Amino acid sequence: MDSPGTTSGGTQSISLWRASIFALCGLPITATTAALLIYLPPHLATRLGVSLAVVGGIWFAVRFIDILFDPLLGMMMDRTRTRLGRYRPWMLAGAPVLMLGIGMLFFAPVGIGKLYLVSWLLVLYVGLSILSLAPPAWAATLAKSYHDRSRLFGIMALLAIVALLMTLSIPAFTGQVLKLGDAEAVHAMGWFLIGLAPVAIGIAVWLTPEPLSQDRRTLPGLALDDLGAVLRRKNLLRLYAAQIAMTLGPGWMSSIFLFFAKDYMHFTGGQASMLLMFYVTAGLLGAPTTAWLATRIGKHRAVMAVAIAYSLGLLTVLLPPKGVFWASVPVNMWCGFAGAGFELTIRSMLADVADEARLEDGRDRLSLIFSLNTAAGKVASATAIIISFPLLQRLGYVPKLGHANTPEAIRGLGLTFVSGPIACVVLGAVFMIGWKLTATRHAEIRTALEARDAEAALGLDGAHIADAAAVAEAEAARG
Repeated sequence: MDSPGTTSGGTQSISLWRASIFALCGLPITATTAALLIYLPPHLATRLGVSLAVVGGIWFAVRFIDILFDPLLGMMMDRTRTRLGRYRPWMLAGAPVLMLGIGMLFFAPVGIGKLYLVSWLLVLYVGLSILSLAPPAWAATLAKSYHDRSRLFGIMALLAIVALLMTLSIPAFTGQVLKLGDAEAVHAMGWFLIGLAPVAIGIAVWLTPEPLSQDRRTLPGLALDDLGAVLRRKNLLRLYAAQIAMTLGPGWMSSIFLFFAKDYMHFTGGQASMLLMFYVTAGLLGAPTTAWLATRIGKHRAVMAVAIAYSLGLLTVLLPPKGVFWASVPVNMWCGFAGAGFELTIRSMLADVADEARLEDGRDRLSLIFSLNTAAGKVASATAIIISFPLLQRLGYVPKLGHANTPEAIRGLGLTFVSGPIACVVLGAVFMIGWKLTATRHAEIRTALEARDAEAALGLDGAHIADAAAVAEAEAARG
């Protein structure tokens, strides 16, 4: 029987307190991402006079550059060896970069040009990329067992939802309580983000130990060989494909949510925002529930289970009577509950596959593995609008017409809102069929890795052991 605080593989289990402290580093990431996507573009277009075409074009260009930057950043992290650890220096460097980008964009003056927007948006996204990649890779070194990773990534997802709710509540507080305008709400959000980043990241970095890798070999210079080694692994390709599908599904739904809520369900803008809040709040229970389920039935089965639950929920979205707000709340909460578990489980599975890869080829490419998953998620997020908007246009839906759209167009809006996300999420679940890296198999991998790391810590390798054995045999023969 395992002793308290250890896992079945013999590794030390991360405590709830330690996991919660470390998960604080994700708060500014989620909060900034939400503010950046939901509130900053309208602020630039309405208050600062930047045209919609310019905002959209610059956002697309910067996101494309950002996606290309992720694998490069991952390879650089894999080659980092310092006394502070591998990820702590990156976290400490990423926080001020993020804060600088926030300050220059959320407090930008009227009349900014394209160069200003491109430059500072790039700075902000570089900071976000660093802080988005380092925590999950670091988490994989903190929680080493199969089930322990489910718990840690579940806690990280839970706090991410808290950060999202905090961000969404700022405009409501400044508008309803302080009676401030939209511009002041964006400024308040900027101050909140600038204050949150150093506090949350500082506490997490200060109080979280970073295990030093026993593989002290520095990988050769940045090369495409690393990418090839990762992309040749079928398990990783399956997880990346699942990440794309399960990001695209909810992203598709989010991209046309306001159209659906207003023009199909006949809700006001305020009611639509409230439904979104209910959706997000349900994830506070959904994330830890999925993490718990993964420890009981396995991570791949947990992904399939929540995918089925999410799809069944979406099938009922069209059933509540139009204009009856509270009738739609349970359906939206059910979808939010199920959808909260997708990313956390896939990240936990990525860490397991990274262990398998390190055991087989002897190279630690953990950061690169997570960076490609991050890039896959970004591609899916960008693709959601590229697919859903033209599809609605083809079906005859015109956003500015609102309720005046034809019945056929409104019907097409409803079917598009439901069918696309269901197809994507079900596809993601299909990629989990036949998954072999179970808890038992991962325990075997961890045992082998820890034995090899113990040898490395003693300055031994396979050749040294063989030489020692040969010497012992020779001495025994002489005796």
